[in-house]
Amino acid sequence: MNATLNKIAPAWKAIEQATRLGPIKNKAHYHEIVVLSDALIGEIGGNAAHPLVSLLYIVGDLIRDYDEKHYAIPDASPAGIVAFLMEQHGLRQSDLPEIGTQGVVSEVLSGKRALNARQIKRLAERFGVAAGAFL
Repeated sequence: MNATLNKIAPAWKAIEQATRLGPIKNKAHYHEIVVLSDALIGEIGGNAAHPLVSLLYIVGDLIRDYDEKHYAIPDASPAGIVAFLMEQHGLRQSDLPEIGTQGVVSEVLSGKRALNARQIKRLAERFGVAAGAFL
């Protein structure tokens, strides 16, 4: 093993044991990774400079990969998911304080603005869906 890998191996083993981070193997592991995702979103909030932001993206990718292999999920953008949920619940743009003002909601729906971690957490809680649906 080269010197870089020798340095990484102990740290990776500790991370893997603490988080079970890696390809999702089954539904129980999926649930653990979703709980990790929710905890990361709660910790990070809207802080794009938080040191765990890149971990959130990795966890989101793992969830997405598992979902794509095991569930028929229509290809939709985060804005498309928000629009779908609004339609299903009979909501207007002004009915989503979880995102912000009506103007902010409009920008999210038009693709001009991305959802941040705080908004994702609040939307997931409101609609009872996994935060990964918005990633």
